[in-house]
Amino acid sequence: MSDTTSTVVVGVDIGTTSTKAVAYDSDGRQLATHSVGYPLDEPHPGYAEQDPRLILDAVVESIRAVVAELSEPIAGLSFSTAMHSLIGLDADGIPLTPSVTWADSRASAQAERLRAVPSGLALHRRTGTPVHPMAPLPKLVWYAEQEPKLFERVAHWVGIKDYVLLRLAEALVTDHSVASATGLMDIHKLAWDAQALGVAGITEEQLPQLVPTTTVLPGLTAEAAAATGLPAATPLVVGAGDGPLANLGLGAVKPGVVACSIGTSGAMRVAVERPGVDPLGGVFCYALTENRWVVGGAINNGGIVLQWAGDALAPELGEHAEEELLDLAAQAPVGSGGLIMLPYLLSERAPHWSALPRGAYVGLTHGHRRAHLVRAALEGVCQQLALVLGSVRAAGNEVREIRASGGFARSTLWRQILADALGMPVRFPAGHEGSSFGAALLGMQALGLIDSIDVAADLVEIDETVRPDPASAATYAALLPLFSELYDALVPTFASLRRLAPSLPPEPPPTALPM
Repeated sequence: MSDTTSTVVVGVDIGTTSTKAVAYDSDGRQLATHSVGYPLDEPHPGYAEQDPRLILDAVVESIRAVVAELSEPIAGLSFSTAMHSLIGLDADGIPLTPSVTWADSRASAQAERLRAVPSGLALHRRTGTPVHPMAPLPKLVWYAEQEPKLFERVAHWVGIKDYVLLRLAEALVTDHSVASATGLMDIHKLAWDAQALGVAGITEEQLPQLVPTTTVLPGLTAEAAAATGLPAATPLVVGAGDGPLANLGLGAVKPGVVACSIGTSGAMRVAVERPGVDPLGGVFCYALTENRWVVGGAINNGGIVLQWAGDALAPELGEHAEEELLDLAAQAPVGSGGLIMLPYLLSERAPHWSALPRGAYVGLTHGHRRAHLVRAALEGVCQQLALVLGSVRAAGNEVREIRASGGFARSTLWRQILADALGMPVRFPAGHEGSSFGAALLGMQALGLIDSIDVAADLVEIDETVRPDPASAATYAALLPLFSELYDALVPTFASLRRLAPSLPPEPPPTALPM
């Protein structure tokens, strides 16, 4: 049901592997939740794509299940989405391509070529999006070069949330948040960037209409209303990208408060009031609202590194051996006896934004054992996040507080390593659903149910604060410059390995893609 007197908003989070719908009231209480999964297809090396129709079905099913569970009406729906997806539609809105996800790296060569010229950094600084194969801009160049006939047939290029809203409400729109992650929008003008469109070989008419994240669409189509169990007049708040909304869901919405997450991958973002990136292009800048942005960086290699360590270093422990691996890591000293791991198992994003790097252990001696290798892997993930934090500061942002979430937070050891590596206390909020809660809060502001998204800072309770150990923090601070220098030192080796790859036996496939 939908009701203008209701304070219940359903946040719909369209993720990489599932869609989750969660109903919240204006006090932040979770009332009902339902999720529906779908596959991430990898038909060729480097491909990571999905069937947009399966995702649309999952959105409808998750909404229908939550609506059926609620005993009270809802004020509206509000959306979150995984960023950087790209779908080509025909003139009737029918998909001509799969949904090419952020994890897809087929456009690596196009991205590296664009990054190598001076205009690459200029594009990054104007659009807020690093020139990286995750982004739609290099993907469009890939389609133009590799599938020109298909490229010419596409009437509209959209993201996955844009496609869902087109089907639910017959509105071809994209919000400033999702658009700021395409590499195609000027974040300073909130308009499609003519130079970026020229590089991509598309026109403004092929893209959705740009709208604020708080835009309210007036209702559902008759078909969508019947499928979801909602009245056709139910408002839909367009919403934003999952990264900025995760900040909102953690209450990290005021300048100086950083949201850090380590799931399978990881990220670090701080809210700012004006858009901008650092001079070296180490961070992204994505919109949350018209006067609130997030600056930060995502890393490909978070919990996936611990999973790899289990598979490669301790296979006898079997699957789901995280606790045993962490116990093993705890046996090694801080700094892993001088062993450094570059955790680039799935290449890397921030702050280097290159598909070239590979993982490496450096400093290995006869005295190192499995415990050192596993601990160095955890330390490498946290040191990478420390580099991202440095880039956030280099972009001119004060960092006063860090809030963290994600699967890693179940581990006391990993919590402590993160606080020590960052050299700051890390606060762990009570469990909200992150992006879906952020979407619901944004929807409540758009519908006039709360005064401002700033209430998030008060609604999110802190469970625990982990403070850095001074001696451990000093060790990691001393190692961080070495960790950073190793990337630059190994770039020629990474490039040589890529050139040699076609003549070498094929490398084994990854155990999983980051989420």
